[in-house]
Amino acid sequence: MVSDKPRIVIAGSGSIGCYVGGSLVAAGHNVIFFTRPPAETKMRQTGLKIIDLDGTEHVVSTDSLELSSDPEIAFAEAQIILVSVKSGATEEIAQLVRQYAPSDTIIVSLQNGVSNAETLRRSLPDTTTVVTGMVPFNVVQSDETGQPLTVRRTTQGTVLIGDNVPELPAVLSTPALPVQVHPDMQGVLWGKLLMNLNNAPNALSNLPLAQQLADRNWRKLVADLMSEGLAAMTAHGIRPAKVQGVKPAILPWILRLPNFLFRIVARRMLAIDPRARSSMWEDFSRGRTTEIEYLQGVVTRLADEKGLAAPLSAKVITCVKKAEGKPLRSHSIEEIRS
Repeated sequence: MVSDKPRIVIAGSGSIGCYVGGSLVAAGHNVIFFTRPPAETKMRQTGLKIIDLDGTEHVVSTDSLELSSDPEIAFAEAQIILVSVKSGATEEIAQLVRQYAPSDTIIVSLQNGVSNAETLRRSLPDTTTVVTGMVPFNVVQSDETGQPLTVRRTTQGTVLIGDNVPELPAVLSTPALPVQVHPDMQGVLWGKLLMNLNNAPNALSNLPLAQQLADRNWRKLVADLMSEGLAAMTAHGIRPAKVQGVKPAILPWILRLPNFLFRIVARRMLAIDPRARSSMWEDFSRGRTTEIEYLQGVVTRLADEKGLAAPLSAKVITCVKKAEGKPLRSHSIEEIRS
């Protein structure tokens, strides 16, 4: 059972973690952020600002923020841990949770990728409940000097979680953060993976999402990546579920439409804040390692296992690896395809 005001830990203070955690704090929840020291210092100095899709702002003052970079402090009384770290850090978080959190804690993975919840289950005691989750919307972060750390939601969508803790959606839902149960979360994760195959092209383009999606040549590149992904999934009997009401099989077809038809058919897809960019672009801009191995890397591994070709996915991985840790620059479509 989950109490009415559980102790919630946000494990990861990137854009999603800050938005989710800030929304919960603004709604009166008992939240502590487990964060890296630089983010802890920034938030202690300036607070946290949450901007919803409709422009509504919530400023969480420094007095209202509970933060720690010490896992023993952060996890000590955890009843719910929302994991929002990059996929490559999942095993590390699992070990810290195992060492410092109560054994009956509920863990919710709100990460990209298709295997993080399973990684957590393998690493944690049987008494720990792991819930698969998916955040469909985009959040951008800014940390201007002297201003609160600001996270702005730029696209629509409802957080989806598995049904193994029935009361959890009611506990976690806020006006800014609706949460619903979905019966096929693994299918949802595969559907989200297909959508996330645009993370790398968007980052490499160095364009806002709306501007990139308005260009048919960029859309055709993404459509070709999705076609490789769908072929690899089909070969393994994997059936991705709809994300935001769009059937995965028709996504490449929609993206390849001429511009005038695309604007009609994909009005909802284009209803995004002009500042929206992919999380991988944010990784590039901050000099961080990306999640490319958990996106296009999954497609190439699935394809290899069935003797299929996924040459474009492999090329995108190469481009991303070369761009990691380097100054931001705009790649051309021809450069990626060549």
